[in-house]
Amino acid sequence: MSFVTAGYQLLPVMPEMVLAVGAMALLMLGAYRGQGTTALVTGLSVCLLVATGVLELMLPAGKLSTFGGSFIVDDFARFLKIVALIGSVATLLLSVEFLADASQRIFEYSILVLLSTLGMMVLISAGDLIVLYLGLELMSLALYVVAASNRDNAKSTEAGLKYFVLGALSSGMLLYGASLIYGFTGTVSFAGIAATAKTGSVGLVFGLVFLLAGLCFKVSAVPFHMWTPDVYEGAPTPVTAFFASAPKVAAMAVFVRAAITAFPGITIEWQQILVFVSIASMALGAFAAIGQKNIKRLLAYSSIGHMGYALVGLASGTAEGAQGVLVYLAIYVAMTLGSFTIVLAMKRNGQAFEEISDFAGLSRTNPLLAFVFAMFLFSLAGVPPLAGFFAKWYVFVAAIKAGLFTLAVIGVLTSVVGAFYYLSIVKVMYFDEPLTKLDPLRIELGAVLAFTGLFNILFFVYPGPLVSVATAAAKSLF
Repeated sequence: MSFVTAGYQLLPVMPEMVLAVGAMALLMLGAYRGQGTTALVTGLSVCLLVATGVLELMLPAGKLSTFGGSFIVDDFARFLKIVALIGSVATLLLSVEFLADASQRIFEYSILVLLSTLGMMVLISAGDLIVLYLGLELMSLALYVVAASNRDNAKSTEAGLKYFVLGALSSGMLLYGASLIYGFTGTVSFAGIAATAKTGSVGLVFGLVFLLAGLCFKVSAVPFHMWTPDVYEGAPTPVTAFFASAPKVAAMAVFVRAAITAFPGITIEWQQILVFVSIASMALGAFAAIGQKNIKRLLAYSSIGHMGYALVGLASGTAEGAQGVLVYLAIYVAMTLGSFTIVLAMKRNGQAFEEISDFAGLSRTNPLLAFVFAMFLFSLAGVPPLAGFFAKWYVFVAAIKAGLFTLAVIGVLTSVVGAFYYLSIVKVMYFDEPLTKLDPLRIELGAVLAFTGLFNILFFVYPGPLVSVATAAAKSLF
């Protein structure tokens, strides 16, 4: 009977256990057979991520918890874990060509992606401050190494080192905030903090500020965004696509869960912080990207802006706002992965190009690729009827219903400013003189592009399933 009880208690964490054991097995396989197993390990890693997603969907419905409520699996966690797993699978598909390079045959790359994904899944299910920190560090430590995975490139090494140093600083701030919160409430569990923190004492608010500062770094929100453009530009492009998608989902997930479930008694305090961070992120993302010449740096500032838009929904503090955040994250991952797939496709004679000027005349040399990229750019700008418009619609409506009219107006205005630099790329593709033709599109890039492109363009036809799942996921928090 005790084995049955133990098995039931471990049921919520079963997908994570399978992913952890699978990652260790693949590490042993790679260590035993050498660098020649890179392609095999990558393929098996994709299969392992898919199997983990299936296991997650097969868990019993409703809210599950284990380890004394430290690890929670509810509709909110399921939704965002699937989105994060999709981002990780797409990353490995986008990395196939990078790993096929003789100088980059590092089987450890796929293992690090798996371990980082494991950290994300733990982070999304965190029910207390200890599991939050463990998940965050497991995710981040793997990301530091992946950023510097192109060992022969000085920019990649610099990106990894810069991310590590600033990441360590943010982890220290988060840990200090967590210790303050524990000191003033006497508990680390979100439920216990919510029961104790009925009013915002000075010490508790200080702890909350440090905790949110650490999380702002992970989602690259202003004023903790300074690492983002340099790391995005320096890291290999598949790694940049990974940074811009799945880890953002996990960090935003714990942002939402911690704010809503741990601090409902001091909503006004964290709402003020989020309104400032959101406005600053949207403004910086809109204006700083205008002068960029490198497409990856431009997308980095775009990412900062989009995290600001997502935080608009959370700032409302309502179930509708949380639903808007979930819809936004799902659509954002699709737009981001599609955009970076286009960047990876920009190769001529095996040479990668990352400057915006390299897109000149793409509509005449590769009209389909230019059209799909234009649709992604219009979607990122929030032009209807593309998916990005609906993402912003849901968060702005939630903000207006919560009475945050100024925040919603500023969000709309920064969207208009941001549209300028997206349209400038479309202008380069359609009106500048064409360069030489691109290399043929690899099949794995084509698969990711087809999936994300169709989702982005046709989302308005049938948005119901995603919206209804996001609604149920948001309600599970309240």
